[in-house]
Amino acid sequence: MPQLVTVRVKRSDGRRIRIWVPILPVVLVFLPVVVLAVLVGAVACLVYRVRVLRALGTSWRVVAALPGIRFDVEQGRTAVLVTIR
Repeated sequence: MPQLVTVRVKRSDGRRIRIWVPILPVVLVFLPVVVLAVLVGAVACLVYRVRVLRALGTSWRVVAALPGIRFDVEQGRTAVLVTIR
């Protein structure tokens, strides 16, 4: 499971901003929303006749594969780099 998200922003005026976001506190704050999303997903699985446990297992594997992902966006002289560790 990812532990830290680093966001780096290079602004058009040349200044750089770096933000570190720890995942665990964010997950704890949004835990009620996550539980609701899992329940809605389970109902959707039942409606579309998809195995609920298989869908949850696949979702967990996607989350577990996130560390090491880098996401770069550049628009003009502004750039954003998101790194998941």
